Amino acid sequence: MKVIPTALPEVLILEPKVFGDDRGFFFESYNRKTFALDTGLDVEFVQDNHSKSAQGVLRGLHYQLVKPQGKLVRAVTGTVWDVAVDLRRSSPRFKQWVGVELSAQNQRLLWVPPGFGHGFVVLSETADFLYKTTDYWYPEHDRNLAWNDPELAIAWPLKGLHLPGGQPSLAAKDAAAPRLAQAEVYD
Repeated sequence: MKVIPTALPEVLILEPKVFGDDRGFFFESYNRKTFALDTGLDVEFVQDNHSKSAQGVLRGLHYQLVKPQGKLVRAVTGTVWDVAVDLRRSSPRFKQWVGVELSAQNQRLLWVPPGFGHGFVVLSETADFLYKTTDYWYPEHDRNLAWNDPELAIAWPLKGLHLPGGQPSLAAKDAAAPRLAQAEVYD
């Protein structure tokens, strides 16, 4: 597996070794020993999630304040633009973000460590998005942050997408999410 650093050193792009021929392809999307060896991280995943979304759906920015989750994410159909935001006040990179295109074509995965907010927008007609988490989902600890907070200034690639009303499609909780100045974040 090839590990590609991002502007946020804890957030990693992972490119698996793909074995392909005229019949198709094969790759290991996750192997605990390989992941630990290549990233230096020994994590245990306890939950797998799958979401399917239409173009222009934006999910996020989500995080779990107590029992924070690390996430290993990928798109298995379609294309998403995935974002990780450092939400640790003690970090020198607090409020900084990275965005990475993940697609069925590039077969990349993204490691989003605990302490980071996470979100994505669907760029293709539809996308199936899979992610492994290092802790379970606890609704009482679930938090979200406004995707369009000017303090974060995330450059979401929305131009050219079919967006009814000119805005991405959001869940009610994401539409009502607080800005960073009002949000609970990590120490």
